[in-house]
Amino acid sequence: MMTDSTHFDASRRDFMKFVSLAGAGLTLGIYLPAVSAQSSGPGKTSSGDKIEAPFEPNAFVRINADNTVNVIIKHLEMGQGTFTGLATLVAEELDADWAQIKPEAAPADASRYNNLQWGPSQGTGGSTAMANSFQQMRSAGAAAKMMLIAAAAEKWKLPEAEIKVSRGIVSHGGSGRSATFGELAVAAGKQPVPDAEEINLKAPKDFVYIGKYVPRKDQGKADGSAIFTQDIKMEGMLTALVAHSPRFGGKVRSFDARKAKAVKGVVDVVQIPSGIAVLATGFWGAKTGRDALEIDWDESTAFRRSSSEIMAQYRELAKKPGLPARKDGDTGIGMSKAVKVLEASYEFPYLAHAAMEPMNCVALVSEEGCEIWNGVQVQTLDQTAVATALGIQPEQVKINMLFAGGSFGRRANPQSDYTLEAVHIAREKMGTPVKLMWTREDDMRAGYYRPLYLHTLKAGLDKEGNPIAWEQRIVGQSILKGTAFESFLVKDGVDSTSVEGAATLPYKIPNLSVELHTTEQAVPVQWWRSVGSTHTAYSTETFMDELARAAGKDPVEFRMQLLADHPRHQGVLRLAAEKAGWGSVLPAGWGRGVAVHESFNSYVAEVAEISLQEGGGFKVERVVCAVDCGIAVNPDIIKAQMEGGIGFGLSPTLLSEITLQDGKVEQSNFNDYQVIHLEQMPEIEVHIVPSAEPPTGVGEPGTPPIAPAVANALSAATGRRYYSLPLKVS
Repeated sequence: MMTDSTHFDASRRDFMKFVSLAGAGLTLGIYLPAVSAQSSGPGKTSSGDKIEAPFEPNAFVRINADNTVNVIIKHLEMGQGTFTGLATLVAEELDADWAQIKPEAAPADASRYNNLQWGPSQGTGGSTAMANSFQQMRSAGAAAKMMLIAAAAEKWKLPEAEIKVSRGIVSHGGSGRSATFGELAVAAGKQPVPDAEEINLKAPKDFVYIGKYVPRKDQGKADGSAIFTQDIKMEGMLTALVAHSPRFGGKVRSFDARKAKAVKGVVDVVQIPSGIAVLATGFWGAKTGRDALEIDWDESTAFRRSSSEIMAQYRELAKKPGLPARKDGDTGIGMSKAVKVLEASYEFPYLAHAAMEPMNCVALVSEEGCEIWNGVQVQTLDQTAVATALGIQPEQVKINMLFAGGSFGRRANPQSDYTLEAVHIAREKMGTPVKLMWTREDDMRAGYYRPLYLHTLKAGLDKEGNPIAWEQRIVGQSILKGTAFESFLVKDGVDSTSVEGAATLPYKIPNLSVELHTTEQAVPVQWWRSVGSTHTAYSTETFMDELARAAGKDPVEFRMQLLADHPRHQGVLRLAAEKAGWGSVLPAGWGRGVAVHESFNSYVAEVAEISLQEGGGFKVERVVCAVDCGIAVNPDIIKAQMEGGIGFGLSPTLLSEITLQDGKVEQSNFNDYQVIHLEQMPEIEVHIVPSAEPPTGVGEPGTPPIAPAVANALSAATGRRYYSLPLKVS
């Protein structure tokens, strides 16, 4: 959820194609400590009894004497199916039985677990987990299988070529001999690790698990056995809540903690860079103590503007040329030749991530270093930030990756904001574990948000109704400025995440320009599920629909003609339209709309159907989605992610927005930052385009097309156009 992988240079893309086994840390004798309670850990049975040393052919596979196979997962499981998807790759090439596969969270160690699309950095984001791990995890499983076969061949005095592996059993048909992985583990550990060039991966025709349904490996979420940050309990642990300034940029002038310290359970009150922390033996004591604090805030330099004032500023900026993000042809000449010119202006509010689990983190600071437990999304960022804050080395920061109750980009904060809060508090209580908790109100009001944006568009049609000129101007904050990603994702002043989806517009328009005004606001912002495509897909796809109607052409056919050079866009568009029954008659008061968009190298088209309701308003009745994400490793997870992305995107389409008044965030909880309820979810159909292309992301690409598809459907029903979100319909 951080950045589109297409922004990374060719060397990084080449690096992801295949990582050598040695470079991935594939050496014998590596002990990988269990860092979460998601598994029983190495060297123990589920009952805790000690067993023989496991067979660890590489950094991603551990085969235990009890015949279980730990698959070490370097990416955060936050609901998107990472523990299942990446385990599938190892199980496939290892030819393991699915029941014996036990995923385990990897430690924070970029030398072994870096994201191959990010260079020397470990983390999860930008829908890159499957894309960067596809070859790596398969190679890890294949290497382990080769060593098991070699061990069996040596033990049985038989040729390796005659030995087969299936469903976790190594066997020789001619002699009838067989053994489990666990029985061969010790012997396999004595075999040489295969070189990268020796490893042969399966052909797709031989896949057993890839492309098939397998039960998810994070089922503990359903029965309560999964471990989240909130579940961590330690002897002597304190709970901390922080009082933040009611306005961004405000600072503590003074505070009186006497009433707070008088609250039962409160242990201490400390000042940290971001505010005043109250520590107690439990949540309620910390919460009540925080409420009792008396703080004098210095707001002399705090942010005091409203959303309407920011948007007014943006409208003025949009009247002037911005920095060029793309320039094809000459739009001035193109417009002069147009027989029809259309203009539109689109407004998008700030948005909260509003994950089910608010921000939290457990930290323990000691003389030896710092240990952290949380649903960490970017290990390397947090390790570096914590080490800098404490004046220690990154290697002294141990991070235990737990499950996360959603994120949508929020836990990948480029400033490591809430993680540093926990560490600053824990430093004041050396040797005592501290659990930082944010309430929903903290989560809603303390930042960080999807930026507020304004888009202005202008396009010209020729006498055949074809667009011959397109001008787009985008105004908004940069989510990359001042972060570790700025150096390679901001070029010539243009934040690539602000313009992605617009600067990469696939439609064949001879004269096209995209410009950007990057603004400075004190409102903290960062990536939000599908990043720039959250707003660019809406502006481009609703405006494209408006052009089609102005040209008197069918919206699907209009797009298909302009996408002649983009067969994968055409493929999903054609499939979605076909499955939705595009062109068929709808009931009175219904409308049907379409949108197609590529993000994170995946292609998604969605057709929405809405019905106008008596007394005003409308209901989204049905959504048909077609996705091309390359090889479908786990079709069930892909469908779930498309459904989830559509549901997530429907909230800001219909309800959600963060607004500011006099510098204060007006929303506090789900009562006023509303998200859709179950009864508001439409019927959803997901269709996957068969593909032999390398797999790409599915965590985010389902979100961008839903808002424009719904708006286009609404326009088809009402005859009106909608230029701001959430949609306001009387």
